[in-house]
Amino acid sequence: MPKGYLIGHIRVTDPEGYPEYVRRDTPILESHGARFIVRGGASVTPEGVDMGRHVVIEFDSYAAAKAAYEDPAYQEVAGIRRACAESTIILVEGV
Repeated sequence: MPKGYLIGHIRVTDPEGYPEYVRRDTPILESHGARFIVRGGASVTPEGVDMGRHVVIEFDSYAAAKAAYEDPAYQEVAGIRRACAESTIILVEGV
């Protein structure tokens, strides 16, 4: 079965508030089997718009990635991200 991924491209607009999102989202996503592959770190954007922060989270399946994103507890915490950053979140099936 193909893996599932949650990919986030994030421009943090409130660096003081954003860490609360990271602190609270991690246990929720991990309860769905999340494995953080990329979470911040150095990056370069040779094409497109640089959002500044990139996140890649692997799940056992696309269904698991979707369930994690749709979890009501995660959606509640995602409100913090939405208030503290501009972001694009992508759910994708791997190969």
